[in-house]
Amino acid sequence: MTTQHVLDDRRRVPLRPMANKVPEVTACFWIIKVLTTGMGETASDLLARVLGPVPAVALGGLALVASLAVQFTVRRHIAWVYWTAVVMVSVFGTMAADVLHVGLGVPYAVSTPVFLVTLAAVFVLWYASERTLSIHGIHTRRREGFYWAAVLATFALGTAAGDLTATAGLGYLGSVVLYAAAICVPALAHRWAGFNAVAAFWSAYIITRPLGASLADWMAVGHTRGGLDLGLEPVTLAWTAAILGFVAYLATSQRDRRGGVAT
Repeated sequence: MTTQHVLDDRRRVPLRPMANKVPEVTACFWIIKVLTTGMGETASDLLARVLGPVPAVALGGLALVASLAVQFTVRRHIAWVYWTAVVMVSVFGTMAADVLHVGLGVPYAVSTPVFLVTLAAVFVLWYASERTLSIHGIHTRRREGFYWAAVLATFALGTAAGDLTATAGLGYLGSVVLYAAAICVPALAHRWAGFNAVAAFWSAYIITRPLGASLADWMAVGHTRGGLDLGLEPVTLAWTAAILGFVAYLATSQRDRRGGVAT
């Protein structure tokens, strides 16, 4: 057998597939997801105030690229790696929506449908390529790319939608009530009306963004804006500590991996 034959045989051997790169959807998943949305909202505002908008966006973009690079490098779900990437998507997604509104003067009533169309386009391309939008099969680079594109679009959409309702008369607390009620709809529709599980998941996933962001904003902003006036720094630190606690629990228990505790 020649060297060329050996090389040809190696090329024919399929590569070991990656394990699913997305955690199991449990109560902890939804809690951490809401926490990351709120923390990303206040952290983005805090960075823009301390560093200035341009340096903050640049820093957020670099951190996002670095965290996603690590996420794409690993071949299985690792809680710390995955949730770090989600946090950075949250921070940068908030910045993207804020740049359009504050920097370029685009109204939330315009940016919200634009981000909605963007997300819809991601879903259409994803389904056309993979014939599924399920998160239980994120074990190829292409599916992982579609997944994170969808996640980034949901964060930008949720930020714009949350700010739209807050500034359109509902206020932050009113927005919290609205989105808390809205997030129950896909869950109840799936449970009692046979609503498709994948559609229910992504519907709820989108709503977590304006829910968490509105809640964090309500806690941080001043009384004149209808908030509790706790401040950006305390709210950001408190929500970060909560995220760290839940992720540490998942990292040690591995209950976010398919089938429960890993063997």
